[in-house]
Amino acid sequence: MRNALFYCLFILLSVAAAGCRPSPPSGYQGYAEGEFVLVASPYAGVLESLHVSRGQEVAAAAPLFSLEQGNETAGRREAEERLHAAQAKLDNLRKGLRAPELEARQAEAKAAEAARQLSASQLQRDERLFADGFIASSRLDEARANLKRDLARLEQAQAQLRQARQSVGRAGEVAAAEGDVNAARAVLAQADWRLAQKALRAPQAALVHDTFYVPGEWVPAGRPVVSLLPPGNIKLRFFVSEAAVGAVRVGQKVSATCDGCGAPIAVTVSYVSPQFEFTPPILYSRDARAKLVFMVEARPAVGDAPRLKPGQPVDITP
Repeated sequence: MRNALFYCLFILLSVAAAGCRPSPPSGYQGYAEGEFVLVASPYAGVLESLHVSRGQEVAAAAPLFSLEQGNETAGRREAEERLHAAQAKLDNLRKGLRAPELEARQAEAKAAEAARQLSASQLQRDERLFADGFIASSRLDEARANLKRDLARLEQAQAQLRQARQSVGRAGEVAAAEGDVNAARAVLAQADWRLAQKALRAPQAALVHDTFYVPGEWVPAGRPVVSLLPPGNIKLRFFVSEAAVGAVRVGQKVSATCDGCGAPIAVTVSYVSPQFEFTPPILYSRDARAKLVFMVEARPAVGDAPRLKPGQPVDITP
């Protein structure tokens, strides 16, 4: 009889213990989190204009703010003038003589060519006269000498004309001038970049989450002026127990619901933490393993992201 009572008591305790075991969770609690883009200038200055306000939607490349640009504008103007001077020096070295001097050399070459033609014609006449016996051989020799002289003068005039058309600078001088022009172009590009850093634009379409300065304030270098939240930078964080984390995989589709979100939002698991954490903090022991949880991150589609707000509680359903 005692054994029967003991057996019945054991069965009752077993059933009660089984009934007290927590059932597998049907979902997980989490929250939405935003990865904000902090837009700042690498240079300090007074905030001249703020083109956006908190809560505004901005398109990609939309102007956000501009700092005072007097120093950068003057630096760009100086760099541009130095480039013009270097380019003018290079162009001058590449050119030949001035136009009037070049025209004079061309006239000399034409005169030398006319003299050569006249000497050649005179030589032909003297050769016929000598053959008919009307002139002496000395007259023929003189005509031949005149032609040689005029040929030499023509070659000299043509050489001077070719030299006049070449650059006045030697190869080394031209190469140095080209280096100066390239260096001036690089300095101008740096000035353009510095000037652009004083008037920043939105890197992509986003929501203006916050602004930190008002026009007229001094903004230190590197301090954010505008905080942006692009739709693709919203993610969900929820926590999975140690017993269930093995079933969660990157790329897995889950469903998220929240107050005021309307229909459930499909999200994709993008990260599963490899390290556990306690909730609440307790000493690690074998009996406390049920309290170990792993953080999981999931991202909604870009079209559904605006339905979520950073810090908003969500319920995740596998």
